[in-house]
Amino acid sequence: MADDAGRPDLRAVTPADWPLWRAARIASLTTSPEAFKARLADWDRGGEEQWRARFDDPATYGVLAVRDARPVGMAAGLLAPDAVPELRSVWVAREARGHGLAARLIASVETWAHGTGAGVLRLSVLPANAPAIALYERLGYAADGGTSHELVMTKKLVDGC
Repeated sequence: MADDAGRPDLRAVTPADWPLWRAARIASLTTSPEAFKARLADWDRGGEEQWRARFDDPATYGVLAVRDARPVGMAAGLLAPDAVPELRSVWVAREARGHGLAARLIASVETWAHGTGAGVLRLSVLPANAPAIALYERLGYAADGGTSHELVMTKKLVDGC
């Protein structure tokens, strides 16, 4: 339950949470399409089994921010083919922004990544997404390459993530 101030609860996603994750992902791609490389059409496919399977994979982690039984934020982590954990799908609903929720979601993924034994967490962000880049920089991420289509940023993980 959210506290009296309306602060969303964070919850690690399990396969049973697929309807909330799907709702959050669709909301993110509908309300903030400019922030993601993925498009709504890419995520609207697939049924319950596909959505459940995503969080049945031990190489995948998801965290939702839920207020009044509705998702208002999300972030994901997954191990890339090179075994480096990546931060993905960070989104906070407009009405929940400005209260540190994105930082809380990202910290949850950082804790997961640190628990995998990794020393670094990587992310990719669209170069035109200045608010996200500023957020990541405030949280200790630094540019570490990329292309004209995406900026790669990394953060060294330390004990107590």
